[in-house]
Amino acid sequence: MHTPINPFKQALAAGRTQIGLWAALASPYSTELLAGIGYDWLLIDGEHAPNDVRSTLAQLQAVASAQQAFGDARSHPVVRLPIGTGELGVTLIKQYLDLGAQTLLVPMVDTPEQAAQVVAATRYAPAGVRGMGSALARASRWQAHERYVHEADAQICVLVQAETVRAMEQLDAIAATEGVDGVFIGPADLSASMGHPGESGHPAVQAAIADGIARIRAAGKAPGILATREPEARRWIDAGARFVAVGADTLLLGHGAADLLARYR
Repeated sequence: MHTPINPFKQALAAGRTQIGLWAALASPYSTELLAGIGYDWLLIDGEHAPNDVRSTLAQLQAVASAQQAFGDARSHPVVRLPIGTGELGVTLIKQYLDLGAQTLLVPMVDTPEQAAQVVAATRYAPAGVRGMGSALARASRWQAHERYVHEADAQICVLVQAETVRAMEQLDAIAATEGVDGVFIGPADLSASMGHPGESGHPAVQAAIADGIARIRAAGKAPGILATREPEARRWIDAGARFVAVGADTLLLGHGAADLLARYR
């Protein structure tokens, strides 16, 4: 058995736009449902949702169940860590990769040095520092993928988040970091860092995002963003964003429940 190919990484490398959905309910049941809808990717959020290693494992298993049921219609799971830099970040990256996550989204990467550290944590030696624990890991199917340690590096997709003024100042170098596949611009945190908290639509923030997308593309990497309003999402897709989350399960549930109740009151 060979190590599974990462279709999301392939799509980004080919320049194909990938439409995603945020999964923040921390429920394998809802994640399994969503994974069969047809979104290209599903973000299992460990930064702002109550997910830990075990609940993420359960959701990766739920997505795999959807793959069995729906085949190519299922979503690719992208896991956002609570932190991916420093000693703790390196440890968490090892754990999440061993669970079987092939694509990681790492928040608050402000420098190319941090980006390089994230990449190194996803690679086995001599290319990186990932621990050799594949015999215990779901990622290798407990060594059923006999060449996993030789093949895994090529299938790992590293996405880093640029969401501060400091990160935008060093965006060219961050995007140029070898092993970084894409850079995700976080509008909410960026707006706060720029002095406009809660105003991601502020003209200065919008201009910074547009400039950032262009610079990421110039570096030959895939830009990404979360945009839950259709006009904004289409604007960033037209600008060149290649992995775009267009909604979140919490918003869908809340809005849908509110709309239904409004029909009866």
